[in-house]
Amino acid sequence: MPLESELAAILCSFVLNGATEVSHPYSVGYDLHRIRVDCETADEVVEVGLDKRSSLDSVQQALFAASLTGKAPVVALIDTDGREGPYELRIRTVAKMAGVRYTVYKRHALIRTQMTWWLRSRRLPDRGF
Repeated sequence: MPLESELAAILCSFVLNGATEVSHPYSVGYDLHRIRVDCETADEVVEVGLDKRSSLDSVQQALFAASLTGKAPVVALIDTDGREGPYELRIRTVAKMAGVRYTVYKRHALIRTQMTWWLRSRRLPDRGF
């Protein structure tokens, strides 16, 4: 099974047409820190996560990235088991309350998209039809 970072790159590149792992600086006191946005498009910062416990902070990460960039926050979860479980419910509920757009993509659909991208990227010859 592909890693979360690999699935995030597939989603960002082939579906959202964005840039992956975009770094943004911010300062606290005298220190400079950085965050990495999983996917950034022209008008959105997208926090990508699997449907696991590790994604519970996705809404906070999307909101913080939005505050730094001035772009709209989005949480995109990757469904690995074909159902909404307790973590997806929690994230979806909090995202709605916070006004953060929440989307779900199926893992197998992302893998299929990556495997067939070349079919959509080339133009077929004009046959005069």
